[in-house]
Amino acid sequence: MAFGWLPGAVGDIAHGAATTILLIAVTTLAGTLLSILGAAGRRSGPALLRRAIGWYVEVMRNTPFLVQLFFVFFGLPSLGIRLDPILAAMLAMTLNMAAYTIEIVGAGLDAVPHGQTEAALALGLRPRQLFIKIVLPQALKIIYPALTSQIVIMMLESAVVSQIAVRELTYEADMLQARTFRSFETYFVVTLVYLLMSMALRRLLVAGGRRALGAGVS
Repeated sequence: MAFGWLPGAVGDIAHGAATTILLIAVTTLAGTLLSILGAAGRRSGPALLRRAIGWYVEVMRNTPFLVQLFFVFFGLPSLGIRLDPILAAMLAMTLNMAAYTIEIVGAGLDAVPHGQTEAALALGLRPRQLFIKIVLPQALKIIYPALTSQIVIMMLESAVVSQIAVRELTYEADMLQARTFRSFETYFVVTLVYLLMSMALRRLLVAGGRRALGAGVS
C-alpha cells in the first residue's frame, strides 16, 4: 500500500507539527513586540537609534533567512554564544520577522491621523499613554491583515530550520522518507499538513484580531 506506512508515522508528524506551532507562537509574540518597539524607535528615538534600526531592517530584509539562521547557530559560537537548535531557530525567526513587521507597523503608525495625536496631547495625555492607548490600537487595526499574512509566511519559512536539526515538520518528513523511501507520499501528506496549518492559523489570527481589535479586521 502506498500509504501503508502512514498510521505508524502519525506520532512523528504530530510531533513535527507541534514543534512548528511552538516556533511560530514564540516568533509571533516576540517578533511583534520587537517590531512595535522598532517602529516606534525609528520614528521618535534618537538619531543614532533610528539609523541602527534602519540598518538592521536593510540587512535582515536583503539577506537569505538560511544565512541568518546559520549565522546564529554556527557563527555565534565563535563569539562564545552557543544556543540549542530550537532556541537558535526561535532567535533567527524572530529577528527575521521583526525586520519585515517593523515596516508594516511603521506604515500603520503613519496612517493614524495626526489630528488625533494633537487632540490627545491637548487633553493632557503623556506621549507614552498617547502611543499605547490611541495610536497603537488604531495602527494595529489598519495593518492587521498584512501582519497576519507575514505570520503565516514565517510559519511556512520555518521549514528552513530543519537544516540545523530542529525536529519540526519538514525535519520529520525528511526522516520519514529516508526510512520508507516513499518520497511522493511523504511530502504529499506533509504538504497537506502545512496547508491545513496555514488555513487554521489564518482563521485563528483573524478571529483573535476581531476579538482584540474590534470589527473591521479581516
